[in-house]
Order: sequence, then C-alpha cells, then structure tokens
Amino acid sequence: MRATTQAALDTTGALPLAEASQPGRLISLDVFRGLTVMAMTLVNNPGDWGHIYPPLEHAEWNGCTPTDLIFPFFLFIVGVSLVYALDGAKRRGDARGPLVARVARRAALLFGLGVLTSLYPHFNFSEVRILGVLQRTGLVFFGCSVLFLTTNWRTQLAILGALLVGYAVLLQVVPVPGVGPASLAPEANLGAWLDRLVITIPHLWKSSRTWDPEGLLGTLPALGTGLLGALAGQWLRRPSPEPAAKVAWLFVAAGAAIVLGLVWNGWFPINKALWTSSYVLYAGGLALATLAALYWLCDVQGYRRFAGPALDYGVNAITVFFLSAILSRTFELFQLPGPQGNALGFSDWLYRWGIAPLFQDPRNASLAGALTLVVIWWGILHLMRKKGVIVKV
Repeated sequence: MRATTQAALDTTGALPLAEASQPGRLISLDVFRGLTVMAMTLVNNPGDWGHIYPPLEHAEWNGCTPTDLIFPFFLFIVGVSLVYALDGAKRRGDARGPLVARVARRAALLFGLGVLTSLYPHFNFSEVRILGVLQRTGLVFFGCSVLFLTTNWRTQLAILGALLVGYAVLLQVVPVPGVGPASLAPEANLGAWLDRLVITIPHLWKSSRTWDPEGLLGTLPALGTGLLGALAGQWLRRPSPEPAAKVAWLFVAAGAAIVLGLVWNGWFPINKALWTSSYVLYAGGLALATLAALYWLCDVQGYRRFAGPALDYGVNAITVFFLSAILSRTFELFQLPGPQGNALGFSDWLYRWGIAPLFQDPRNASLAGALTLVVIWWGILHLMRKKGVIVKV
C-alpha cells in the first residue's frame, strides 16, 4: 500500500478529491462505496459482541439481514468500478498482457493484506486463516477484470447464468465425499468438504474450523456478484440511452433479480455463508436498485450535499477496512483493569468505562460504541480526502 495525491485508481476504483469532484465522475459509485464501508465499519465494531440489535448481525444460517447485504454490495461495487478503471484501455485496444499483470498484482496484494490481517498480531503461521473478506475481494476483482477484458457483455451474462446454475447443481446434486448425499448443512456441504481438503482444518475460520464462510467453492457465485456489477457498469458507460432510461432499466433489472432470487429461495435458500445463487440474485438486485437510486440522485439530479461523509469513506475504502482491523487488534495488546477488576484491552476498557455506563440498555451502549468508531474514522478520512490523499492498493 502506498499513499499518493495523484488522481489514480485504486483496486476499488476510488479517486482522490480532485478527480472525484470533476464533471462526469460517477459520484453515485463513490457514495455507494462509502455508505457500504460505513456500514461495514459499524457492524464489525460493536461495543459489546454480546449485545447487538438483530439487524446488525448475520443471519444464523438461511435468510438475509441488512448486515448480510454489505459484502455482496461491496463486491458489486468492485465490479462496477473495474469497468470504469479498465474500459478506456479496452476500447483503445491496449495489450492485454500488461493489463492482466497489473490486475494480478493488485489482486495478490489484496489477498496478502487479508492474510496479514489474519496473522496479526501473533503471526501464528500454523493456524492462520487463509481465506477471508479481502482475499475473496481480490479473487473476484481478478476474475471479473479478466472476463471484462477478454469478453463482451453478452458472454459475461452467459457466464453469470452458468455460474449460478452450475453452483446450484454442485451443492444440491453432487454427493459429498466421505459425508453422503448432497447437503446444505454447515459442515456437510460440498464447499466445506473442499475447504477441509485443500485449505485444511487449522487454516479455516476459527469460529468453526470445519467450514469457512469465504470458502473456495463459494467464490464462484461471488464472482457472479462481481459480474452483476460489471454489467451494470457497462450499461452506465454506454452513450445511450438517456440517463432517465438507464435508471429505469436498472430498476427493471433489479426487480427481476430480486423476484428470481426470492422464487429460487424456495429450492435453494438465500444463504450468505454458502453464497447461494438465490442470494446472489437477491442481494445483487438490491445493489442494482441502490445504485440506480444514487445515480438518479447524485449524477442526474445533482443532489450531493448529503454525500460528504460517504465520499470520505468511499475514497479510502480498503484503508479503513484494513486499518480498523489492525488497530483494534493492536489495542487489545494493551491490558487495563476493567470495572470488575478483570483485564480488558484498551478499546474494551474505553467502552466499559466511558460509554457503557451512559446507557441502561446494553444494546444501545453497544451501538453507541460502534457509532463512535464510525465518527472517529470519518474525521480521519475527511482530513485525508480534504488533502487529496488516497492509499492505493
């Protein structure tokens, strides 16, 4: 990672203030990215993990809460952004080799940052989690970028359909070796078996050690989420039709995806951990609708005054995700006495002494702790954006 004040694209397509303010810049995409990362910061940093409002938690297995929409929204945004990053080179006919190499370097760096996040601060290589959010983001970014550079939108749409149908067949038809018939149970599905075989148990998600929510097989339909974003980006990049018609058709596509996802849910349940095909369509449809609404508000109607905090987050999206994880683990190394005399990490100590006593309902206190961190990061990111600083991947 490196800081720069130049107007250059990072992996998610974010730009520093100078270019983000230029006419013709897709402000709605920056706002969408920022709102998504703000939400990610909120749900990843409650004051107390034992007291969280249900919408701020993931569904226990099947189903979808607002929190379950954050990661697919981000991958959708990555798909839209890579079109804006690479479309010029594709239209000019630039050599694909250097472009793919550049994409591969950025994807590898994202994957490496994810592994570093898992390693820090103890660097226990024997049990480090190999997969994760940044790792899947890097894989989806690479796969969608290569497909965008080498195929047209019709082929990409066909690949999307093949991924969703093929994944459903794999999980619902193919027997699981050593387990039995096809299953969607947490430990007995084909994806969990593959992760145990390839990644091995010590390197899986520490909360289960038998399966990983960002597993290998589930990355295939996650690629479909990114392709939905890439298709939306190509639609918005077209010189015609008029913006109002573009918005209308985005809403039509969103409605169709949501309905298809809900119908498919009856046979292949909406499930974030498995990244089921119905989940791809349902979450992708909501992402399309959100992008359409923000595009109409910010880029067509010019309503942007409300967007400042979201733009601050959107410009340095990967920065806040990575550093918030690193800093929270760093603070846990500094142990201080808690209210009951027990040792607490620095951030927990601040919460127990400074925030929790102000609220009767522990859920409100936990939410206040998360919101406090969102505001602190907003202040930091606002100063960075004001100075035109972006940390690139």
